[in-house]
Amino acid sequence: MTELDLTGHWTGLLSLAIFVIAYVLVVFEEATEMRKSKPVMVAAGLIWALIGLAFTLAGDPESAHEAALHVIEEYGELFLFLIVAITYVNTMEERRTFEVLRAKLVGLGLGFRALFLLTGVLSFFLSAALDNMTTALIMGAVVMAIGRGNPRFVTLSCVSLVVAANAGGAFSPFGDITTLMVWQKGKLEFFEFFALFVPSVVNWLVPAAIMVFAVPNLKPTAMPERVSGKPGMMGVVVLFALSIGLAVSFKNFLNLPPALGMMLGLGLLQMYAYYLSRQGFRRSDSDMVLDSFHQVQRVEWDTLFFFFGIIFAVGGLGVLGYLSFASELLFGGLGPTYANVIIGALSAVVDNIPLMFAVLTMDPPMSDGQWLLITLTCGTGGSLLAIGSAAGVALMGQARGVYSFSSHLKWTWAVALGYIAAIFSHLWINAALF
Repeated sequence: MTELDLTGHWTGLLSLAIFVIAYVLVVFEEATEMRKSKPVMVAAGLIWALIGLAFTLAGDPESAHEAALHVIEEYGELFLFLIVAITYVNTMEERRTFEVLRAKLVGLGLGFRALFLLTGVLSFFLSAALDNMTTALIMGAVVMAIGRGNPRFVTLSCVSLVVAANAGGAFSPFGDITTLMVWQKGKLEFFEFFALFVPSVVNWLVPAAIMVFAVPNLKPTAMPERVSGKPGMMGVVVLFALSIGLAVSFKNFLNLPPALGMMLGLGLLQMYAYYLSRQGFRRSDSDMVLDSFHQVQRVEWDTLFFFFGIIFAVGGLGVLGYLSFASELLFGGLGPTYANVIIGALSAVVDNIPLMFAVLTMDPPMSDGQWLLITLTCGTGGSLLAIGSAAGVALMGQARGVYSFSSHLKWTWAVALGYIAAIFSHLWINAALF
């Protein structure tokens, strides 16, 4: 594939302007009442049309085709993974899993503030084993069930969940796509990532300690009656855990895309739904009947199309040369420490995956401490804005009308304090690695 530097070409400049306009429309989604996926999908299409035109004028249309196929492959894997993850969350909700969990948490007699901290802790550790987006979806459903009738608790908890999920994924080799990329590239050994545990805790704990005082000092409404899950509830939970295990195993042991493991898990869910439905019809028990295809239909398509637009638009900017230009400017002019901190902050605006890909492609000479730093900043910098990470975007779709870009933005200053504190704690605790 031929590489062209189109950063100064009119097609590149126009593409950059289109991306900025689309991003502004995403920011003002509430004011315009236009779903966030619409402007970024249009922007992605226009940017790639300009890329195709530029490469055709340069006499190399095949390179644009190859680049587009590469981005399609990246999005296809993410799309399939998300379809399965969200379908499982929808199915667990239909089986009343989150109502049962809510009843158990409320039964502890804790107030909203204690529950705010507890859900954050659970998200932090779950994300290290799962991934940040799946964790946010699961815990988001729990928070919405607990805080029904108290939107302030839900909003603040969603901000906490995004920060906790991103922070928890930063210290685990498979807790986030960016950590997985660094690990697979051989920049860090498996156990080296765990040196980021304390900085990751600091990243969530600082803003959580600030926001907890804004959480209503009340207790959730007691459950008027005993809540029980529908038949097959635990079976769905076990299958979901198995699907995550299959995704990790396909990637780590078979060197296959994790989405294939998730799709196998979806197939198992479909077979289990068939079994439950057959039993339900035989026993005339409507609660047993499970329409798994209906749960697929309930997927939040705005979120999936938003990811399409962002990945293709940002991928297009990378093909035009803007990501490489930015990386060279930062590492060449500022040095690795400042560059890694700034790139992490940029991940609040630009998806962290292409940013990390750009850094790995440049392969600047860095110590293990610096590779850990870029892993930390790229993994947690997206928490600064709601659209900066998969976890935030997924929660905006799930908690529509309660958690939004603007509601997260009100607490960006607190999240930023945690981001800065995490960096300093890493520079201090892991000083020997630099």
